[in-house]
Amino acid sequence: MFEHIVLLKFKPDVSTAKKEEAVMQVYDFKGNIPGITEISAGMNVTMEKEHMQGYALGIRVSFENQQACQDYIQHPLHQEFLQAIGPYIEGIIVMDYPWKGQD
Repeated sequence: MFEHIVLLKFKPDVSTAKKEEAVMQVYDFKGNIPGITEISAGMNVTMEKEHMQGYALGIRVSFENQQACQDYIQHPLHQEFLQAIGPYIEGIIVMDYPWKGQD
């Protein structure tokens, strides 16, 4: 198993509707991009405002393996998402790691 975590910081003038649209686009990946086993995405609702640093959208994608993650990065649906969301983003954090899952 392989995890791909993404945190996005939107530009200040981005509407709530545009942010919610981004979340829905991410959910379209499941079933349309091979190798994804699980996906979750949502807007940051933490009460720990001092730790947010402006990052508003969290995305977690679980893959069968690291190669599936690498293939996802180049997949046309993912690339379309990046092109669509890019103008609205001012910061991004990505973290990838392998994990064994539940035994």
